[in-house]
Amino acid sequence: MTTVLAHRAAFGVIVPSTNTVVEDEYNRIRPEGVSYHAGRILIENGRLDDDDVFTSFLENLRLQIESAVASVMTCLPDHLIMGMSAETFWGGAEGNERFEQWIRDLSGLEVTSGAAACDAALKAVGARRIGVITPYQSVADEEVRRFFTEIGYDVAAVHGLKCPSATAIADVTAEEVEAAFRTVDVEGVDALVQAGTNLPVIGVADRLERELDKPVIPINAATVWHALRTRGITDPVDGAGRLLRDF
Repeated sequence: MTTVLAHRAAFGVIVPSTNTVVEDEYNRIRPEGVSYHAGRILIENGRLDDDDVFTSFLENLRLQIESAVASVMTCLPDHLIMGMSAETFWGGAEGNERFEQWIRDLSGLEVTSGAAACDAALKAVGARRIGVITPYQSVADEEVRRFFTEIGYDVAAVHGLKCPSATAIADVTAEEVEAAFRTVDVEGVDALVQAGTNLPVIGVADRLERELDKPVIPINAATVWHALRTRGITDPVDGAGRLLRDF
């Protein structure tokens, strides 16, 4: 439902309760007449310090998503954005399709997921060989690799920062983010991608892609871009990279 302040679109954003980056980055790149409204997924244990704990974290997250969707739907949004990442990559291409359909069934709305938005963004910039960074443990890195490989990309490298908790992801510095991107910028890579919505990347990516002369796609920029374009909003946005500026 559009509103007096958001006469173009009101977006519901499903975000883990531990996440402090999505709303901040979204609002930094918000076009006029658009609003974002969070439904927060309760995370009672944010540990992510090994593969088994990470898998358990996702299992618990799934149990809370329905409540977050139900909550945000009470503000009558026009479209849902999944401001969460790992779950949208899990299970490869089919896993993402099942996840998106589940959210559509719950909400009755069209959905932007991180995995699908990154795919659409890479297609828009014409990339085929990619390097990927994440804040994840190895088990989630392999799911990210699987998703991109199954939909036809040549994944040259994946680098996970292995953050010990969901909140610690937001503590990763700009210097660490840049170093991670440079690690996966191996021979022949024509775009760099980031997963993990609590990782603060947009400002780094905007600068780095100018230096490297190739697209650098943060997942939060990709989801905003995909949701806006789905709603027919094509305003160029500065400061978030070429995706939102030029496509």
